[in-house]
Amino acid sequence: MNRFFIALVALFASVVSYAQEAQKLGYADTDYILTQMPDAKKVESELQAHGSQLEAQLKAKAADYEKKLKDFQENATKWVDAIVQDKQNELQSLQAAFQKFQQDAEASFTRKQQDLMAPLQKKVGEAIAEVAKENGYSFILTLNAAGNGGNILLHKDPQFDISNLVLKKLGVTPTAAATTTKPQPK
Repeated sequence: MNRFFIALVALFASVVSYAQEAQKLGYADTDYILTQMPDAKKVESELQAHGSQLEAQLKAKAADYEKKLKDFQENATKWVDAIVQDKQNELQSLQAAFQKFQQDAEASFTRKQQDLMAPLQKKVGEAIAEVAKENGYSFILTLNAAGNGGNILLHKDPQFDISNLVLKKLGVTPTAAATTTKPQPK
Protein backbone atom coordinates (compact mmCIF):
# COMPACT_ATOMS: atom_id res chain seq x y z
CA MET A 1 0.00 0.00 0.00
CA ASN A 2 2.87 2.38 0.83
CA ARG A 3 4.53 1.75 -2.54
CA PHE A 4 1.28 2.47 -4.35
CA PHE A 5 0.82 5.70 -2.40
CA ILE A 6 4.42 6.79 -3.07
CA ALA A 7 4.05 5.99 -6.77
CA LEU A 8 0.79 7.93 -6.90
CA VAL A 9 2.38 10.96 -5.21
CA ALA A 10 5.37 10.80 -7.57
CA LEU A 11 3.07 10.57 -10.59
CA PHE A 12 0.97 13.48 -9.34
CA ALA A 13 4.09 15.60 -8.69
CA SER A 14 5.44 14.93 -12.18
CA VAL A 15 2.08 15.79 -13.79
CA VAL A 16 1.84 19.03 -11.80
CA SER A 17 5.45 19.88 -12.63
CA TYR A 18 4.84 19.23 -16.33
CA ALA A 19 1.64 21.27 -16.29
CA GLN A 20 3.43 24.20 -14.68
CA GLU A 21 6.22 24.12 -17.22
CA ALA A 22 3.81 23.92 -20.13
CA GLN A 23 2.02 27.13 -19.13
CA LYS A 24 3.21 30.33 -20.78
CA LEU A 25 2.03 33.63 -19.34
CA GLY A 26 2.15 37.08 -20.92
CA TYR A 27 0.49 40.46 -20.74
CA ALA A 28 -0.64 43.18 -23.10
CA ASP A 29 -0.97 46.87 -22.30
CA THR A 30 -4.21 47.74 -24.09
CA ASP A 31 -3.90 51.47 -23.39
CA TYR A 32 -0.48 51.49 -25.02
CA ILE A 33 -1.77 49.47 -27.97
CA LEU A 34 -4.75 51.78 -28.47
CA THR A 35 -2.59 54.92 -28.34
CA GLN A 36 -0.50 53.51 -31.19
CA MET A 37 -3.46 52.70 -33.44
CA PRO A 38 -4.41 55.27 -36.11
CA ASP A 39 -8.07 54.27 -35.69
CA ALA A 40 -7.91 55.28 -32.02
CA LYS A 41 -6.70 58.72 -33.01
CA LYS A 42 -9.76 59.07 -35.28
CA VAL A 43 -12.00 57.99 -32.41
CA GLU A 44 -10.37 60.53 -30.11
CA SER A 45 -10.92 63.25 -32.71
CA GLU A 46 -14.60 62.28 -33.10
CA LEU A 47 -15.05 62.26 -29.34
CA GLN A 48 -13.46 65.70 -29.02
CA ALA A 49 -15.80 67.05 -31.71
CA HIS A 50 -18.82 65.49 -30.01
CA GLY A 51 -17.70 66.83 -26.63
CA SER A 52 -17.18 70.30 -28.10
CA GLN A 53 -20.71 70.28 -29.54
CA LEU A 54 -22.19 69.27 -26.20
CA GLU A 55 -20.10 71.84 -24.37
CA ALA A 56 -21.23 74.62 -26.75
CA GLN A 57 -24.85 73.68 -26.16
CA LEU A 58 -24.30 73.65 -22.39
CA LYS A 59 -22.66 77.07 -22.52
CA ALA A 60 -25.55 78.46 -24.58
CA LYS A 61 -28.09 77.12 -22.08
CA ALA A 62 -26.07 78.47 -19.15
CA ALA A 63 -25.76 81.89 -20.81
CA ASP A 64 -29.53 81.98 -21.43
CA TYR A 65 -30.19 81.12 -17.80
CA GLU A 66 -27.68 83.72 -16.55
CA LYS A 67 -29.22 86.40 -18.77
CA LYS A 68 -32.74 85.71 -17.50
CA LEU A 69 -31.52 85.49 -13.90
CA LYS A 70 -29.77 88.86 -14.21
CA ASP A 71 -32.91 90.37 -15.76
CA PHE A 72 -34.95 88.97 -12.88
CA GLN A 73 -32.55 90.31 -10.25
CA GLU A 74 -32.51 93.78 -11.83
CA ASN A 75 -36.25 94.08 -12.42
CA ALA A 76 -38.01 91.97 -9.78
CA THR A 77 -38.76 95.00 -7.62
CA LYS A 78 -40.43 96.76 -10.60
CA TRP A 79 -42.74 93.90 -11.54
CA VAL A 80 -46.06 92.96 -10.07
CA ASP A 81 -46.25 89.76 -8.02
CA ALA A 82 -47.79 87.72 -10.86
CA ILE A 83 -44.88 88.53 -13.19
CA VAL A 84 -42.33 87.84 -10.45
CA GLN A 85 -43.91 84.46 -9.80
CA ASP A 86 -43.99 83.69 -13.54
CA LYS A 87 -40.31 84.66 -13.92
CA GLN A 88 -39.34 82.55 -10.88
CA ASN A 89 -41.13 79.55 -12.39
CA GLU A 90 -39.39 80.15 -15.71
CA LEU A 91 -35.98 80.29 -13.98
CA GLN A 92 -36.70 77.08 -12.09
CA SER A 93 -37.75 75.37 -15.32
CA LEU A 94 -34.61 76.61 -17.10
CA GLN A 95 -32.43 75.38 -14.25
CA ALA A 96 -34.09 71.97 -14.25
CA ALA A 97 -33.79 71.75 -18.06
CA PHE A 98 -30.11 72.73 -17.82
CA GLN A 99 -29.40 70.01 -15.25
CA LYS A 100 -31.26 67.42 -17.30
CA PHE A 101 -29.39 68.43 -20.44
CA GLN A 102 -26.10 68.19 -18.52
CA GLN A 103 -26.93 64.64 -17.42
CA ASP A 104 -28.09 63.71 -20.92
CA ALA A 105 -24.93 65.20 -22.42
CA GLU A 106 -22.74 63.11 -20.10
CA ALA A 107 -24.72 59.98 -20.98
CA SER A 108 -24.50 60.83 -24.68
CA PHE A 109 -20.74 61.28 -24.49
CA THR A 110 -20.29 58.00 -22.62
CA ARG A 111 -22.51 56.16 -25.11
CA LYS A 112 -20.63 57.67 -28.06
CA GLN A 113 -17.30 56.70 -26.48
CA GLN A 114 -18.46 53.12 -25.93
CA ASP A 115 -19.88 52.86 -29.46
CA LEU A 116 -16.68 54.14 -31.04
CA MET A 117 -14.29 52.16 -28.83
CA ALA A 118 -16.11 48.80 -28.99
CA PRO A 119 -14.88 47.88 -32.51
CA LEU A 120 -11.30 48.86 -31.62
CA GLN A 121 -11.38 46.90 -28.38
CA LYS A 122 -12.76 43.89 -30.24
CA LYS A 123 -10.02 44.20 -32.87
CA VAL A 124 -7.33 44.42 -30.17
CA GLY A 125 -8.85 41.47 -28.30
CA GLU A 126 -8.84 39.34 -31.43
CA ALA A 127 -5.23 40.30 -32.18
CA ILE A 128 -4.21 39.43 -28.62
CA ALA A 129 -5.88 36.03 -28.97
CA GLU A 130 -4.10 35.39 -32.29
CA VAL A 131 -0.70 36.43 -30.91
CA ALA A 132 -1.24 34.26 -27.84
CA LYS A 133 -2.13 31.25 -29.98
CA GLU A 134 0.73 31.79 -32.46
CA ASN A 135 3.30 32.18 -29.66
CA GLY A 136 2.06 29.42 -27.37
CA TYR A 137 0.78 31.57 -24.52
CA SER A 138 -1.62 29.85 -22.14
CA PHE A 139 -2.68 33.08 -20.45
CA ILE A 140 -2.55 36.75 -21.37
CA LEU A 141 -3.30 39.41 -18.77
CA THR A 142 -4.60 42.72 -20.01
CA LEU A 143 -3.26 45.88 -18.42
CA ASN A 144 -4.97 49.23 -18.81
CA ALA A 145 -4.83 52.48 -16.89
CA ALA A 146 -8.60 52.75 -16.80
CA GLY A 147 -8.34 49.79 -14.51
CA ASN A 148 -11.96 48.77 -14.17
CA GLY A 149 -10.79 47.28 -10.88
CA GLY A 150 -9.41 44.27 -12.74
CA ASN A 151 -5.68 44.93 -12.67
CA ILE A 152 -4.05 42.85 -9.96
CA LEU A 153 -0.60 42.40 -11.47
CA LEU A 154 1.87 43.69 -8.92
CA HIS A 155 5.02 43.10 -10.96
CA LYS A 156 5.57 42.64 -14.66
CA ASP A 157 8.65 41.46 -16.48
CA PRO A 158 8.97 43.28 -19.83
CA GLN A 159 10.04 40.07 -21.56
CA PHE A 160 6.45 38.83 -21.25
CA ASP A 161 4.89 42.00 -22.71
CA ILE A 162 3.27 41.07 -26.03
CA SER A 163 1.98 44.59 -26.77
CA ASN A 164 4.36 45.20 -29.68
CA LEU A 165 3.55 41.77 -31.13
CA VAL A 166 -0.14 42.71 -31.02
CA LEU A 167 0.61 46.00 -32.77
CA LYS A 168 2.55 44.11 -35.42
CA LYS A 169 -0.42 41.74 -35.87
CA LEU A 170 -2.64 44.82 -36.31
CA GLY A 171 -0.24 46.23 -38.92
CA VAL A 172 0.78 49.15 -36.70
CA THR A 173 4.36 50.28 -36.21
CA PRO A 174 4.79 51.90 -32.78
CA THR A 175 6.07 55.46 -32.74
CA ALA A 176 9.75 55.93 -31.91
CA ALA A 177 8.98 57.42 -28.48
CA ALA A 178 6.74 54.49 -27.62
CA THR A 179 9.27 51.84 -28.58
CA THR A 180 11.87 53.32 -26.25
CA THR A 181 9.51 52.75 -23.32
CA LYS A 182 8.27 49.33 -24.50
CA PRO A 183 10.83 46.57 -24.98
CA GLN A 184 10.61 44.43 -28.08
CA PRO A 185 9.49 40.88 -27.22
CA LYS A 186 11.83 37.99 -27.93
